[in-house]
Amino acid sequence: MGRVKLYDTTLRDGTQAEDISLLLEDKIRIAHKLDELGIQYIEGGWPGSNPKDVAFFKEISREKLRQAKVAAFGSTRRARVAVEKDNNIKTLLAAEPDVITIFGKTWDFHVREALRISLEENLELIFDSLDFLKRHSGEVFYDAEHFFDGYKANPEYAVKTLQAAQQAGVDCIILCDTNGGTLPFEVARIIGDVQTRISTPLGIHSHNDSECAVANALQAVEMGVVQVQGTINGFGERCGNANLCSIIPSLQLKMKRECVSDDQLRNLQDVSRYVYELANIPPDKRQAFVGSSAFAHKGGVHVSAIERNPETYEHMRPELVGNRTRVLISDLSGRSNVMAKAKEFNLDLDSRDPVTLEILDNIKEMENRGYQFEGADASFELLMKKALGSHRKFFQIIGFRVLDEKRGEDQRPTSEATIKVKVGGKVEHTAAEGSGPVNALDNAIRKALEKFYPKLKEVKLLDYKVRVLPAGQGTASSTRVLIESGDRHNRWGTVGVSDNIIDASYIALIDSLDYKLHKLEE
Repeated sequence: MGRVKLYDTTLRDGTQAEDISLLLEDKIRIAHKLDELGIQYIEGGWPGSNPKDVAFFKEISREKLRQAKVAAFGSTRRARVAVEKDNNIKTLLAAEPDVITIFGKTWDFHVREALRISLEENLELIFDSLDFLKRHSGEVFYDAEHFFDGYKANPEYAVKTLQAAQQAGVDCIILCDTNGGTLPFEVARIIGDVQTRISTPLGIHSHNDSECAVANALQAVEMGVVQVQGTINGFGERCGNANLCSIIPSLQLKMKRECVSDDQLRNLQDVSRYVYELANIPPDKRQAFVGSSAFAHKGGVHVSAIERNPETYEHMRPELVGNRTRVLISDLSGRSNVMAKAKEFNLDLDSRDPVTLEILDNIKEMENRGYQFEGADASFELLMKKALGSHRKFFQIIGFRVLDEKRGEDQRPTSEATIKVKVGGKVEHTAAEGSGPVNALDNAIRKALEKFYPKLKEVKLLDYKVRVLPAGQGTASSTRVLIESGDRHNRWGTVGVSDNIIDASYIALIDSLDYKLHKLEE
């Protein structure tokens, strides 16, 4: 079996997703990440559709990629326009990519309703465009748009469109499930028939509207397809494209079809997070393989089992894709959870130690009050250090006050916080403003403590979540605040609970800075 080629379209199809927009600089940086991951083809965009994509191909030509080929995307020539005069075709050639990919209509419904030309004319568009590009370019791929829907409606005509591409000498014909409605057993049956009539290498481009994009891509490979198209994190229009972060490890580890090196595979989670970051989208923690919850265990029975043998509740070793096993702490926790968590934090804890039971009791009592440690590892580590007597008190908050004032109906509220802290024998009393009461309090705490601990300037507040806990008390209900903080190297989560949102925020903020100071001492 030959090596499966990966064709990434994050920079083109992925940016068609709702809420996703990439700057030119972002696209260049992502292209380098994809190249490092071992992606063979990187589709940079449609140079005939917008100035940003034209600029991308100009810029990427100056960059040095290790092994990836850059592909430009476009369409067949327009009806009643000679191929050599078609602006889309000329723009594709002018971009000077390594590969050109164009799409054409394979569904007779689209030919009649969208193009409004005869079925025979459409075959001419496909052949003329691909034949011309093959004579003036290197590798040329043909995306058979709506192929599976077209085949279901009119199999003879759908195959004729592929035969037109084959006659033009195209390097690969990609069968597209553009509407994402095809199921895996249909993919297998249809590809099996196509292979009896088409000898050109085949690829697959699947969308996720029926939650089958990854399954359809893997089924296609099982049938002998040699190129798989998809996007990082499954970004794409509507429900998204086939997710390469699931396809790559499935091919490599489960189907034994090598597509990247083992070292490159270990960077998969890093690449996933990187693309999320540049797209300004929070990572999906429940994403298969690379999500932070993909190998997270909460039930005590599960944790006890994976401590003996991870295969009991893990389908693969997470380190192979750059992930890790995580033990979650909750009211479902048993001693095994606490022991595993202590080990993770390099804390010496014995299962028979009364401290272990004390920590467990504390956790369950705090969770009964609304605390949740699943996203707050830093708060939990501090809790364990306090129980073990290894927690150092770096500072003491003597008190604080937060003022929120609105001076007119059309004026924005202003927030100011004052705080008094004691470090050693010295007391610092300071104030700061902010864009809200929590931001003002955060600024005041930092302003006071940074005089004693300058390294706290490295800490950034990355995410702030508030949840009103169901207690039937309306505005007097308890509030849980979950804060994610980070520096140049790490991220950590802290939690606070109170019937006062400012107090809950204060608890989480203090834990965040306390955690940073403890890490500086290790």
